[in-house]
Formats: sequence, structure tokens, C-alpha cells
Amino acid sequence: MPVLVITGTGTEIGKTVVTAAVAATALAAGRSVAVLKAAQTGVGPDEPGDAREVARLAGAVTTAEVARFPEPLAPATAARRAGRAPVRPHEVAEAAGKLATEHDLVLVEGAGGLLVRFDAEGGTLADVAGLLGAPVLLVAPAGLGTLNTTELTARELRFRGLELPGVVIGSWPGAPDLAARCNLADLPDVAGAPLLGAVPAGAAALPPPAFRSAAPHWLAPRLEGTWDAEAFGRREAP
Repeated sequence: MPVLVITGTGTEIGKTVVTAAVAATALAAGRSVAVLKAAQTGVGPDEPGDAREVARLAGAVTTAEVARFPEPLAPATAARRAGRAPVRPHEVAEAAGKLATEHDLVLVEGAGGLLVRFDAEGGTLADVAGLLGAPVLLVAPAGLGTLNTTELTARELRFRGLELPGVVIGSWPGAPDLAARCNLADLPDVAGAPLLGAVPAGAAALPPPAFRSAAPHWLAPRLEGTWDAEAFGRREAP
């Protein structure tokens, strides 16, 4: 898995923190890691973006961005409003390919969901994954409403012939409600792919050393961690 694309079912669901957990776990396993943000929006030229947040939490990773735009909008809209050239899928794929020649693992983090547009022609992160032939890890929220968006994203990946290795819950609450607990069984069912982890809510607020030591316990062996979906389900399910 030299390149892993990481997408979400939407925005603000823990995608960057999951990316950091995957990076930290890979580093702990002795792998060199690069993190590529396809399109960073909503930050100024000198402000830290998602890739830098991954490095803060995970440790010694190489970070890169293809482009950044100041307004917190979809990349195509943000580029248009800024009067700048948009991000093109082939540019992201080329950047990831170059990083893959120098690292054991390249994590390509998208912006928002799988089909958020990069350009006026409708290029998306799904196109990037197709160009790379890379699997797409899906980050989903825990609670009510997640099943529909998870299934829609999984169906689109299958339609495009892209591999979905599994789903990671981006923010598992300390006191999960009934919907979240039921979703432990329902999410893999609607996705047609296993649960590969659950990152606890508030994980980004941990001191980086604590984050790095805990991260492998949030992710399944497929992602080089030790998280056990069955044991977690027995403990948390209704």
C-alpha cells in the first residue's frame, strides 16, 4: 500500500486526525511517511494547514500541499473566487507518485468528501485515486445520518472500480448514543467493507507523544495497528 487516499463522508468528521493516526502508526512500525494535502482551503499563506497538523500529532512525516486557497470553500469554488488556477487530479497524482519514490507510505488527504470538485471540469479525489490505482480509506462519523453518506460513498467507489479497504470512525464519543452503538454493526454492512478503527473524540487535543503512543490502539492490523473490531463491538454495542 505505497499510496493510501483518505476521504470522508463530509467535512469536520475527523479526517485529518485519522490521517495523523495512520501516519503515527506507520511511523511506529518503522515506515517512512509522507502526507500530501490535495487542496487546502480556508487558511492563509503562512497559517498551518491540515498537513502540518498531521505532522504535529504524528511526528517526523514529510508534508506537502498541491495548492491552498484562503476561503473555506470547495476547492473549485475557492480557486475561482481567489482568481487562481484550480487543482487538477493529474497534478495531485503526480505529486503523490513522486513522494512514493522516496517514502514507504504516502497518505493523500482530500478536502471534504470524495466528489468535492477540484476544478470546473469536475475533477475529484476519486479521479486522483483512479490515476494512482490507490485504495481509498473512508472516514465516517459515528452517529445518526452516517449510514446514508457512507453507503453512497462506498457505492461510488465500487462504481469506479476503486478499492475500499475499510471505514474508520473519525470521532468516537466518550458516551455514545444508541445510534452510534448500532452503527458499529451497520457501518460495515452498508459500506461492504470492514471497520478498521475508531479514533476517540478529542484525540487531537492530546499531547503529541500521547497521541503517537495511543494511535496504534485505534486502528486495525490492516492499518498496522492493534484495534480489534469484534472486541470493540462487544464492549460498545447495545
